[in-house]
Amino acid sequence: MLRFRLAVVASLACLLAIGCGHVEGAHPRAASPTIAGWLPENRARLDALRAARGRNSAGYDPAHRPVATFDWDNTIMRNDIGDAVMSEMLLHDAILQPTGRDWARTSGALTHDALTALHAACDAAAEPGAPLPTSRTPACADEILAIYADGKTMSGASAWTREITLTTKESYAWEARLMAGHTPDEIRDITRRAYRADSTAAIGATRTIGTHRDVTAWVRIYDPMRELVGALQGSGFDVWIVSASPQYVSEIVAAEIGVAADHVIGIRNARDGGRLDYDLEGCGGAPLDTVMTFDQGKRCWINRVIFGLPENAQLARADAQHRPVFSAGDSDTDVAFVQDATELKLVIDRNRPAIMCNALSNFERRWIVQPMFIDPLPPRAAPYACSTTMDAVGAPIVDE
Repeated sequence: MLRFRLAVVASLACLLAIGCGHVEGAHPRAASPTIAGWLPENRARLDALRAARGRNSAGYDPAHRPVATFDWDNTIMRNDIGDAVMSEMLLHDAILQPTGRDWARTSGALTHDALTALHAACDAAAEPGAPLPTSRTPACADEILAIYADGKTMSGASAWTREITLTTKESYAWEARLMAGHTPDEIRDITRRAYRADSTAAIGATRTIGTHRDVTAWVRIYDPMRELVGALQGSGFDVWIVSASPQYVSEIVAAEIGVAADHVIGIRNARDGGRLDYDLEGCGGAPLDTVMTFDQGKRCWINRVIFGLPENAQLARADAQHRPVFSAGDSDTDVAFVQDATELKLVIDRNRPAIMCNALSNFERRWIVQPMFIDPLPPRAAPYACSTTMDAVGAPIVDE
């Protein structure tokens, strides 16, 4: 993620308050992006939260610091680090041929059509456990990317028997499972390479993988979000990243904004010795592979890891003493954990209806909406159809 250069005076101002504006760096760009800072009213609300709950406030308890939780992709960073890492794995032959060439082992939710397509495109390319040469086997790269990105095979058949639940998205889970056979350090190294390439690429850059053209090839950390995280940490908040990208991927990018690995919760693979396994750790007493850091699963993992709630209480909304005071997200599948924040809830506006309906209803006046910091969307002309908007599994959305 490119760190935009700031003038010295602006940098000093960042030490005193949140919300410095961006100054463009020297990297070439496909087009000149619109760079924005905090809306003044949002900056004021964030500063007020720090004053009211930070280390200089009455009643501050360093043994029970106020918790702040952030989604990562398109909240702190524009675009998706998981997508960048998948591109890196395909471009540099980092996905291993499944054990026994059994593609069903990589996900029990793959359809017969998806398994047939993967066998046809990839089985002959490498021995079990060996790297698939996806950089020079376009058919194999194409099928993997189509299933991951589009939920369909190259022939257009559905790839997933169940693509999404309230606690799992199969494509996100599949990326983590395709890391099986690697060590955590190997995944960290792959992520560093992906991050380095995409954070220094021109804004708007694309790449070709297999025969897929125009695959997004750039990411940027939003400077105002970096500054917000630093300001909250400096004020004594306990800041966490909760991401639907794999754990060892999320750790690397979180370090870029000063969040340590032990304050990152991502999709967590089970281990086979020192290497990652296909299975994913669970939460809330549910079976393996069924509750990841996605949608209501984020709530479960926050309750489990941050607040240490017992297994039978992890999937439910906790009492106010065991919830973050602040949460930030951008997606409809961030609604649950952002709702859970007790004092202030930040939404990065990407025109996602479920989270925007919650934000605009503004229950107890605790929600704030911030346009994207790079090329923000124009104001929406039509109102959201909140009374008919559905959640990830087709149920009507509700606010608090």
